[in-house]
Amino acid sequence: MYETILLPVDGSEPAHRATEHALTLADAFDATVHPMYVIDTSRYGSPAISSTELVVDQLESQGSDLLDSVTDQAERRNIHTESYLCRGKPSAEIIAYADNIDADVTVLGFQGQSHRISNHIGSVAERVVRRASRPVLTV
Repeated sequence: MYETILLPVDGSEPAHRATEHALTLADAFDATVHPMYVIDTSRYGSPAISSTELVVDQLESQGSDLLDSVTDQAERRNIHTESYLCRGKPSAEIIAYADNIDADVTVLGFQGQSHRISNHIGSVAERVVRRASRPVLTV
């Protein structure tokens, strides 16, 4: 049923739950998981020689660490991963990457790091659910 699972991560608790769910699916279906981290350039702008560049560099480092963590978790369960880190508008990048890798499903947290209202779907998750042409599972 699933061969390719896209897993956008951002370090939030819902993303951690999505990671566990995606790894469980991958284990059950012998699928490849594609952990993905998007640096939101609409929030920080394009890097220039300024404090923005330092923030984006820090986010890139955090993203790499998150992707490494997911890869380590997957390796302990003998699950193959292919990580991807990029910059852009998260919802657009997630949808485009899902299409690019021909994802069977995208598994993502229903809220991200910046979401403050409990029990409400986050803006990125909502945009992905509404605009994706592929199945999306929010956790």
